[in-house]
Amino acid sequence: MKKNQVLAIFYGLSLISAVLFGNTGLTWAEDEKWPGWIPKILGLQFAGIYQNMPAFTSPYAGDKSLIYENGKGQDITRTYGLYLGSQVTQNLQAYLDVEMFNGDGLSNGLGLGGYINGDVIRAGSQDLGKAPYLARFFLRYLIPLSPEMTPVERGMDQLPGKDPVSRVEIKLGKLTLTDDFDQNRYANNNRTQFLNYSFLYNPAWDYASDTRGYSLGFTLALVMPAWRLVFGSFQVPSTMNGIDLDPEIYQARGDNLELTLKPNKQGTAVRFLVYRNQSRMGSYEESLAIGRRTNTIPDLVANEKPGREKYGFGINFEQPLADNGETGLFARMSWNNGQNTNYMYTDVDRHISLGVQVSGVHWGRPEDRLGLAGALNGISAEHRSYLEAGGMGLLTGDGRLNYAWERIFEIYYRFQIGRYIQISPDFQYIQNPGYNSDRGPVAVYSLRLRLSY
Repeated sequence: MKKNQVLAIFYGLSLISAVLFGNTGLTWAEDEKWPGWIPKILGLQFAGIYQNMPAFTSPYAGDKSLIYENGKGQDITRTYGLYLGSQVTQNLQAYLDVEMFNGDGLSNGLGLGGYINGDVIRAGSQDLGKAPYLARFFLRYLIPLSPEMTPVERGMDQLPGKDPVSRVEIKLGKLTLTDDFDQNRYANNNRTQFLNYSFLYNPAWDYASDTRGYSLGFTLALVMPAWRLVFGSFQVPSTMNGIDLDPEIYQARGDNLELTLKPNKQGTAVRFLVYRNQSRMGSYEESLAIGRRTNTIPDLVANEKPGREKYGFGINFEQPLADNGETGLFARMSWNNGQNTNYMYTDVDRHISLGVQVSGVHWGRPEDRLGLAGALNGISAEHRSYLEAGGMGLLTGDGRLNYAWERIFEIYYRFQIGRYIQISPDFQYIQNPGYNSDRGPVAVYSLRLRLSY
């Protein structure tokens, strides 16, 4: 069945259920009399993000430098989403998400390891168009391991009901690894929390995905009250930052394993992630050797070979402090071997970050949130030598390099207006953008509007 046929079936059924049965997800108590398999609208979302990057020191530039000239210092991105779910059987659920994105991002999404807007789709030379696309389409199957149940509230990609406290959980289809790995209560969603890549997921985790952030694969999780172990394997694109997935899964895929520990009732969570990718990566050292031998600029793309590896790890920590957990700390650290191309997410091989979320209850705004965070991003010695020689990476490449760690600070305030509207002013300050101390520092002013249902 073609993708547009699947979209039409789910969307059509949801509209039919809304018109005939009033089954929109608005009043779940009334919906219970209708069959659970009828698709429900779990959520609707719009996120508009305006960003402004004033002029900064830029003595030279390459093809993938951060730039503010020619209108690249201002941009508005707009993301729309429709989220549907169906309770097929007692233990089997189906989900389908349709999204649409418009906007180019500051500097066309290039020039930083810790890029400044997690909503931006870095299409590069590909023409992805501006039409709606299928973001997720997957099945979720539960195998109960205990009679105890825990309530589950309605959410995007989450049907309301009850899940077994202990269970095996299987997901299969098109989704994003970040739904199941490297989660963090305080830093995980660029539409409600921080905008910078550095505070969404561990940026040295080059997670398997196409340029929109999605892939085909599966996850298998063992969930217990005090811990969770999940394994996932997903396809990778056939080209760096590509939209088409490589069918040669025996030498082109991303394997991930994560253990989450919840040692106390206060909500402390520690996550340990390891991953291994295989794909058509280029080698930094081989590219440099070829460049020296031929007296040319090293080129990762020209040096790509199937089956090359990237592996690494990430640690993720969250600690609730007060206000029923709405005030708390978070931290992340990650590393990868840094020998071959950063192929899918961003140009980061070393990372550490620390931040805090504070509930507005302390100043009479209980639904508001304040977030502050700082991060350090770095690259491997091989990656550094490649950029120093003028090479171009996934997102970075100034044509030369005076290396320094990328230093990022971000602060946002999220105003909750009624039930469905959020407005968030945001400020980011970045030293050594793209690991180059000859450039910057850079200031980015943002304003985000989110409408959600």
